[in-house]
Amino acid sequence: MISTQKNLPSVTDIERAERLRKVIEALHEINQIIPVIVEGKKDASALRKLGLIGEIITLHNGKSLYDFCTDIEDRFHRVIILVDWDKKGKDINKTLSENLKGHWEEFSSFRKLLKLLCQKEISVIEGIPKLLERLEGNETTWQ
Repeated sequence: MISTQKNLPSVTDIERAERLRKVIEALHEINQIIPVIVEGKKDASALRKLGLIGEIITLHNGKSLYDFCTDIEDRFHRVIILVDWDKKGKDINKTLSENLKGHWEEFSSFRKLLKLLCQKEISVIEGIPKLLERLEGNETTWQ
């Protein structure tokens, strides 16, 4: 049974949620003209849940990373790389960063800020909506 009782967030949690929302709002604005690259469908779904309405490109579409990057370079002048910051995500980020030089650097702060604001609680993009709910005290408790 789901209780309607909410967990009261701490002041620190509320401040962190506000900073996270500001980063997401800025990402939302830029994503209207610049595509975001994510690892998979769950990451894309999480960004949609957070309000992004622009183009979101998922990596896992059957192409090698090299072919994926070549295609991105041909289609877009600039992109936002927003992959997870776990071990696999770090490796993917390194490869994408090297192969898409000159296309992503001005937007690198998004991934850095999200990683910083999520701290060690989550290391994946798909976890941000649930983390935000918890930080804002909107997560319901199970009983």
